[in-house]
Amino acid sequence: MIGIIARAGGIAISRFVMTDPRRQIPRTDAVLDDPRFTPLVGRMGRDRVKTAVNAAQQRARDGEIGPSDVYDEALRTLPDDGPRPVINATGVLLHTNLGRAPLSEAALDAVRIAGGTTDVEFDLATGHRGRRGRAALAALGRAVPAAEAVHVVNNNAAALVLVATALAREREIVISRGELVEIGDGFRLPELLASTGARLREVGTTNRTSVADYATAIGPQTGFVLKIHPSNYRIEGFAGTPSVSDLAGLEVPLVADIGSGLLAPEPLLPDEPDAATWLRAGADLVTASGDKLLGGPQCGLLLGRAGLVELVRRHPLARALRVDKLTLAALEATLVHAANPTRDALRADPAELRRRAGALAVRLAAAGVKAEAVDTGAAVGGGGAPCVELPSAAVAVDAALAGPLRRGTPAVVGRVEGGRCLLDLRAVPPGQDGDLLGAVVATCS
Repeated sequence: MIGIIARAGGIAISRFVMTDPRRQIPRTDAVLDDPRFTPLVGRMGRDRVKTAVNAAQQRARDGEIGPSDVYDEALRTLPDDGPRPVINATGVLLHTNLGRAPLSEAALDAVRIAGGTTDVEFDLATGHRGRRGRAALAALGRAVPAAEAVHVVNNNAAALVLVATALAREREIVISRGELVEIGDGFRLPELLASTGARLREVGTTNRTSVADYATAIGPQTGFVLKIHPSNYRIEGFAGTPSVSDLAGLEVPLVADIGSGLLAPEPLLPDEPDAATWLRAGADLVTASGDKLLGGPQCGLLLGRAGLVELVRRHPLARALRVDKLTLAALEATLVHAANPTRDALRADPAELRRRAGALAVRLAAAGVKAEAVDTGAAVGGGGAPCVELPSAAVAVDAALAGPLRRGTPAVVGRVEGGRCLLDLRAVPPGQDGDLLGAVVATCS
């Protein structure tokens, strides 16, 4: 509605005219040229974004929203494509729900290159077909000299499935009852192995199994003995199980799953097994995860005797479980380059974590946010080093901020404990402190 004042014969006449509210609705091209929409057009395509804008404009014409709300309505209805960046302030280094190990910069650079056309299965020197992922396999072999040969599949469960299928289909796998583990999300190891057509021959009891238990069970139908490291729980008290070296002389292949993916001993985790040690102790095949303590991409590693690795590698199922060029590139870079976010988080200095937490608390207080630096305990996570607490430090803020922080950009995931939201810094690289600070301040604004 617009007021108009006109003068007729010196007399002021005031009248009002109604304007069409639809004329106030922003034009489509104006919305699409808005800086908030430009990156969305580049990522999703102009037609897809335009459809959302047109729908918002129609809602404004129908009077459901105001004309000025068209921008926000279109943004709200556009799908949030792709993974969202998350600052892992949970205090769990390898958080399965947050993607486990973050990749190093070298690995990310390698993935960008591999996203194009690469020599993943081509020998540039000869012009002929080459061994798929040979550079990554060579790097893995150098990292574990105790392995005669290596192979890579798409995760550790796949490695076990492939081994069971190749070595024990319609035969028996001898395994301790104390090692029939559930690996997460309801997936249980015995069901996984049984799906391959192998039969499980359970020996011992939940808390105690002896070498004699294994030896008695071995017979003509034995495909292999399976040794599983219970990486996500621990049995204490009247308990015991044979070591890899104890089982190495049983005259059948010994397959050992180390769980958390260490390739060599880690002084901070003395009870966590590693591939090199178990191979030297007599394991014929070792399986491991690439996205846990190794700090690489999701993949399953097979290391051990050349004959067994080749038998597994040439099985028809191996084709269905092979990894893509992006995984191979990230794995190679992880193995070759020293920088590794998971290793850095594991070996972080508690005193430095306290200093960072204190500095963040001071800056938050200056911004009007109630915060306090506190000592905490962090965990490895990802099915590794159960019961090991890593000394850490966190910034404690109001528990009511936990939800808004998760929904912010970047998303921040902490943990609510003792009526406060703890933003643990163990798994937060120092370079993200500014982002963490900004996210908390923005949430409180």
